[in-house]
Amino acid sequence: MFTPLPFPGRAQLLAAIDAAVCLHDPHAVTHALQEVLATAINDPAIVLPPCVYRPVQGHYARRELHRSATLGYSVVAMCWGPGQGTPLHDHDALWCVEGVWQGELQVTPYALLQRQGERFRFQPQSTLHGLRGSAGSLIPPHEYHTLRNARDDTVAVTVHVYQAALERSAVFDPLGEGWYQRRVQVMETDAA
Repeated sequence: MFTPLPFPGRAQLLAAIDAAVCLHDPHAVTHALQEVLATAINDPAIVLPPCVYRPVQGHYARRELHRSATLGYSVVAMCWGPGQGTPLHDHDALWCVEGVWQGELQVTPYALLQRQGERFRFQPQSTLHGLRGSAGSLIPPHEYHTLRNARDDTVAVTVHVYQAALERSAVFDPLGEGWYQRRVQVMETDAA
């Protein structure tokens, strides 16, 4: 059962996200959401709950801030301990906008070159560096990527707006020579 996390500026942030999501076209929505997050990150009236700044040993932390009952989207804050990152993964065919609230994140998109059943061949693309206040988007079928805290000495915090609640994701385990084995991973949230 999802329990929303209260924080100062929550209503203001969600109203702006609602307006963007109501644009319906994925390109228009994600473009508008990038602007919403970039503005929100720099707005002193919006203060994320303290729990989102707490890393978790062994993996990046996921804390869901909101699920829209009417528009279907979800908002998740992630805390990345020093050097923490993700394996190559997708977003289960959902669009997503990611904003860097604190720290610096490395995002490496991957191009899908070939598929043979549950084996996929990918090629990494140029790594992007997201600094505080930056926001980017992923729209299927261009959703394969890795994320990593670029710093080994500080925590990074990101806010992600997903088209719907991200309950599972495909993770791709390396096999060699650009080939990966696909497996489905259930997405869990960490305690507030």
